[in-house]
Amino acid sequence: MTRCTQLLEEQMSINFIDVNLGCPIELVYQQGGGSGLLRREKVLESVVRSMSNVTNLPLTIKTRTGVYTDKNIAHTLVPKFRDWGASLITVHGRSREQRYTRNADWNYIETCAKLASPTPVFGNGDILSYEDYERVSIDYPSIKGVMIGRGALIKPWLFTEIKEKRHWDISSSERLDILRKYVNYGLEHWGSDTKGVENTRRFLLEWLSFMYRYIPVGLLEEPPQKINQRPPGYRGRDDLETLMASANCTDWIKIRTPHLG
Repeated sequence: MTRCTQLLEEQMSINFIDVNLGCPIELVYQQGGGSGLLRREKVLESVVRSMSNVTNLPLTIKTRTGVYTDKNIAHTLVPKFRDWGASLITVHGRSREQRYTRNADWNYIETCAKLASPTPVFGNGDILSYEDYERVSIDYPSIKGVMIGRGALIKPWLFTEIKEKRHWDISSSERLDILRKYVNYGLEHWGSDTKGVENTRRFLLEWLSFMYRYIPVGLLEEPPQKINQRPPGYRGRDDLETLMASANCTDWIKIRTPHLG
């Protein structure tokens, strides 16, 4: 990782380098990467110190609360990250075992932010509306910013909502335009040959596995939608909106085939 840091600084034009200690995926975890590094503090210290010593770029770290649900350890690590050379720390308010279930623990993130001072701490978890975003700045004054993950996959227009402090009752055709733009980006990046089309299709369908969870604002009884809210089946205001709400992957293919090619 230290050598990769040197190569990135020498050969790329980038703003910062991030060490991800949050990934809970079993294959990554069992190999000692992602949140698996939380079990290997001596190795982790060596990684962070070595990386920070060879770069002038900001080195950031994202971590979960810990590995196990009943044993938070991030509060013991964030002061060490600061002392080892981290410029900014992001805390995802769930353990590796929790994955993405239960609500993120923002009170614990606030505790970590106080312990890491003066190094800034960002919080991560369950942000799906501008109200969620603003609540952080009001209720958790030590947290200096917010990282958004799944919320951006479910609602790519979330950043517009936050900037403009509003709920956007986006139409199905506007959502389709976003998907078209993504497909064009994919084909431009991977190429329009068979392999390029397959890669674009793969990541498009994976994205739709998040995006179908969005509930149109105009259909909500009590907005805003919460990120772990799973609605019963419903009929949209047009056929495309209904199709986009389907949890059936064969329907995602229908979106892709006639509308996106």
